[in-house]
Amino acid sequence: MDVLAEFVIPFVGLKEGEHSFEFEIDKTFFNEFEFSDFDAATLKVSLLFEKKASLMNLKFSVTGTLGLSCDVTNEPFDYPIETSLDWIVKFGDQYDDDNDEFIILPHGSYQINVAQPIYEMIVLAVPIKKVHPGIADGTLDSDILKKLEELQPKEEKEENDPRWDKLKDLL
Repeated sequence: MDVLAEFVIPFVGLKEGEHSFEFEIDKTFFNEFEFSDFDAATLKVSLLFEKKASLMNLKFSVTGTLGLSCDVTNEPFDYPIETSLDWIVKFGDQYDDDNDEFIILPHGSYQINVAQPIYEMIVLAVPIKKVHPGIADGTLDSDILKKLEELQPKEEKEENDPRWDKLKDLL
């Protein structure tokens, strides 16, 4: 069974106006894109689909949690995510998805697959450096953190060199 089949919206039969769609996303969704940076995913995507005569407005919003691994300690943690994306679908002579804000579908198209913009929106909402929240507030007890503290360079006390002290006296 194709996991991404539920993300195909046949818009040709929809009346003009607003329509709502909801999708539940888990780890299998990201496996379809061969993306393995998330340990787990529990996300809810809401789509407000507004159909007009010459174009369509799609407003995506995502809430939920992603299971990530900390870049510092490699400890797993749940990262809360809440993001949104506005996307415009226009019609033209040929397919064009070069722009991030809109897509052009060929005249005569009858459906659209919204899996790719959902995937991109979620992946881009994750920070580049993923740090466990326990590191910032000091509650994480990890062997790796203890080792990092142990290997941290110690501050050395500067001892005065008597030769320099004599030179300072000349000033």
